[in-house]
Amino acid sequence: MDFIKKNWPGIVICAAIAVPSWFLGKLVPVIGGPVIAILSGMLITVFWKNKGAADSGIKFVSKKVLQWAVILLGFGLDYTVILKTGRQSLPIIVCTITASLLTAFILQKALKIPANISTLVGVGSSICGGSAVAATAPVIDAGDEEVAQAISVIFFFNVLAAVIFPIFGKLVGFDTTTGEAFGIFAGTAVNDTSSVTAAASTWDSMWNLGNRTLDKAVTVKLTRTLAIIPITFVLALIRTRTAKKNGGTGKSVDFKKIFPFFILYFIAASLITTIALKFGVDGAIFNPLKTMSKFLIVAAMAAVGLNSDIVKLIKTGGKPLFLGAACWLAITCVSLLMQRVMGLW
Repeated sequence: MDFIKKNWPGIVICAAIAVPSWFLGKLVPVIGGPVIAILSGMLITVFWKNKGAADSGIKFVSKKVLQWAVILLGFGLDYTVILKTGRQSLPIIVCTITASLLTAFILQKALKIPANISTLVGVGSSICGGSAVAATAPVIDAGDEEVAQAISVIFFFNVLAAVIFPIFGKLVGFDTTTGEAFGIFAGTAVNDTSSVTAAASTWDSMWNLGNRTLDKAVTVKLTRTLAIIPITFVLALIRTRTAKKNGGTGKSVDFKKIFPFFILYFIAASLITTIALKFGVDGAIFNPLKTMSKFLIVAAMAAVGLNSDIVKLIKTGGKPLFLGAACWLAITCVSLLMQRVMGLW
């Protein structure tokens, strides 16, 4: 009862923002519910500085509910997808992810960008945008303003990619008869599923390819999404090791407190999905859990927005935006180079 009394005002407010943001995201998928929710929360905070009784619930949603969303996200991941895409796209995915993470690491050191923002932008750009940020943020204990900054940067380049890439694909000479080359390019170089879908669908429409480009792009994108698992797990181990090291001599560090165990539940959820599908269980049975995960991410982003100072984000946004541009450019170039080397383009 104490938990409900303490947190219900904030939870209700986050839900009140999340519900319309969810439906608006359905109407405008290239923007998406999470971005709408985070922007709505940030705008509300301009006029509502002191959250009062709602503060505790808002923080609960931005932290704990986000972890629940990540766990449920695991029910949408199937390890066997890697086998379906085979050797064709996996090398490209590995190289683009590596390029983005290395770019983020180098620029973080060179420009003295906060480590958490650099990690979130690098991981979000290389894997799956907002979902990757949502999965990574609690692992590295990122603050709400850091999450908001990363989401904003990734959203900007998402929209840019959805608009520019179909035109760019024509200019560089992608095959217009099968949609395979552009599908692989969209699936590896665009970071958010909504923008991948938008770019691939546009290419299909431009060249009357039905759903061939879209099918290829989404399959590659889903394979790329699986990288969330090893990357978040490695980050969790790094955080644990760093915390133990910083504990110093003579100071006891509780592993249970510093290791984000929700990542193990996330991995377990994806294993359950993979095994169930292997034994013939209809994948549709997991759809409600995947939908709930997406809605909880929207709610968590509403809470993140409510905890963020939009004026401060704008003032400090130069370096993260440059970092996002550099990661985006690195991913695009590596994707094109790998396709050329492998003879796919």
